[in-house]
Amino acid sequence: MRNKYIDAFEAKQADGKNIPDFRAGDTLRVAVTIKEGDKTRVQNFEGVCIARRGEGTGETFMIRKMGANNVGVERIFPILSDSIESITVLRRGRVRRAKLFYLRERKGKSARIKELKKSK
Repeated sequence: MRNKYIDAFEAKQADGKNIPDFRAGDTLRVAVTIKEGDKTRVQNFEGVCIARRGEGTGETFMIRKMGANNVGVERIFPILSDSIESITVLRRGRVRRAKLFYLRERKGKSARIKELKKSK
């Protein structure tokens, strides 16, 4: 049983946020606002969602991408963060588990995820 005040607070936090439906295995592009001194800019972080955890205002998701020189870069984003401008789902992945931490040991073709076929 959840507290009604906590529910009201979380509902207010989620107002105005456009969060698409995604899960582990999906390829996402997250537009993040970066503040450098007195200037701000938007930088995209594109990769595979390897985990989603938590609920309500504390929910987070983890994205992994291959950076320069094939170095894996992982980043954890709070789903209701003010620094996130937008989340775009680029492709849906067909995976059989909720946490894809096994991708950390893989590279190249073995790290690919099949695309989910669209049902008619």
